[in-house]
This record gives sequence, structure tokens and C-alpha cells, in this order.
Amino acid sequence: MYAWIWRKFPGNVWSKLTFSVVLLAAVGSLLWYVVFPWATPLLPFDDVQVGDTSQIDPNSVNQNADTGPSRATNPSPDPDASAPEVIPYSTTSNHPDPGGLAGD
Repeated sequence: MYAWIWRKFPGNVWSKLTFSVVLLAAVGSLLWYVVFPWATPLLPFDDVQVGDTSQIDPNSVNQNADTGPSRATNPSPDPDASAPEVIPYSTTSNHPDPGGLAGD
């Protein structure tokens, strides 16, 4: 296909090279400004959910939890009381802690 396009361009090597660069820029611009914006809503890049609600164990959800406005005005005295003492992952690299998870 590229050889056919190269043979159809008029002129010598430099003019064919110029036509090739112009054709490449035109195709790139057409894709960038017309095709990609049209296709973006059709692609699932914004659907980044990790799991769905069918994976939640209904027995682990407290049905009587206070989630109303009074909860927002009366926070618990120590919000970090249930936080783990050791972070179970490295904060400087993508590698897991070789010692295992916290609490092991």
C-alpha cells in the first residue's frame, strides 16, 4: 500500500517526501480532531470501578449504622483509632512489603 502511494505521488524523491509528510500530518490531524473526539464517549476509559455491589457480603454491612446528618456534626473523638499501625505496602515503590501484610 505504501509503495502504491509512493508511486502515485508526482515528482522526484524530495517532492514525494514532502507529499508524504503532508499526507501524514493530514491523516494525523483528521484522527486527532475528528475521529478520536467522536469515539471517546464510546470507549470505556471512564468506567474504572474495581468491583460491583454483588461482591459485598450483606452480613458485613451494618444496617443500623448512623449515617445521617448528626453523624457529620458529631464525629468520633479519634478517627484514626481503627487505622493500622503499619502500612502494608511500600510508599516509595510499586513492590509489596516483603514481610507480608500488616497484622500477619
